[in-house]
Amino acid sequence: MMMTALLVYIWMMKKKFFVLFLLISLKAPVRGQHVVPLKVDDLSAFVDTCATHVLVINFWATFCKPCVEEIPHFISIAKSYAAKDVTLLLVSVDGADVYPEKLRQFIQKRKWRANFAWLDETDASYFCPKIDPEWSGSIPATLIVNTKKKSRHFIEDAMPAAVLKEKINAELLKKF
Repeated sequence: MMMTALLVYIWMMKKKFFVLFLLISLKAPVRGQHVVPLKVDDLSAFVDTCATHVLVINFWATFCKPCVEEIPHFISIAKSYAAKDVTLLLVSVDGADVYPEKLRQFIQKRKWRANFAWLDETDASYFCPKIDPEWSGSIPATLIVNTKKKSRHFIEDAMPAAVLKEKINAELLKKF
């Protein structure tokens, strides 16, 4: 019985990971804007196995005005760097009362097209240090990972478009 439950759990985790991987690898958001629920360990596994050169993960919430204001330039910049193997993942940290329908409606109302996930976690003291040991939990926050060089930069603040471009360019210029 316990072995069956474990196998079901592993299958479900692989399914979530596969859906996220598929959405990002297609580089084309699904019509209707799909939002994948993820646990922090799923997100960590995805970061560790992502084949893209630079991965930009932005943590945001629908109630956070600076978060909502910066998302359009994150999406625009990510599109302009798509040919250079830069991938954007926008991770909502909204509560369970917002996921899935209110979150999907919020995204659709703004006509955002990107890779979206919802962090299915409630204990910030558990998930914040797994993303970055210094993360206090405030948002917006962005993790930029150069998967080829294994470098990580965490910014716990709003990020103007020029700064985001600068950080991406710095990662792209690093030698393999």
